[in-house]
Amino acid sequence: MTARFDAIGLVVSDMAASVAFYRRLGFAFPEGAENQPHAEAGLPGGLRLMFDTEETVRSFLPEWRPPAPGGRTSLALRCDGPAEVDALYEELVSSGYHGELKPWDAFWGQRYAVVLDPDGNGVDLFAPPATAAE
Repeated sequence: MTARFDAIGLVVSDMAASVAFYRRLGFAFPEGAENQPHAEAGLPGGLRLMFDTEETVRSFLPEWRPPAPGGRTSLALRCDGPAEVDALYEELVSSGYHGELKPWDAFWGQRYAVVLDPDGNGVDLFAPPATAAE
């Protein structure tokens, strides 16, 4: 028997807010997911992004508490190019989401920005430089 990577799970404080945020980023949560205690969106390669509400987690782990402020988790989303990083960052920030790091040309060779999801998890937006993306 061999364990294999199958899913990424996040505990969310507000399912509707989290589903709405990730749908804006292209994650295909099914209709009605925003009203469920557990929701999943399929990812390329057969992986899944799973959300469970805090209440759901406490139903089987009553002592669970949210971590102290300051996220330790981030999801990295590759964009088609530097202009998409800038545009997606601006769209999300203009919609009221917290921009943690404005787009910049990182020394490791990417256009890079960070927006926080409704629970404070980082969502990294990145793309290769224009010359490499073409």
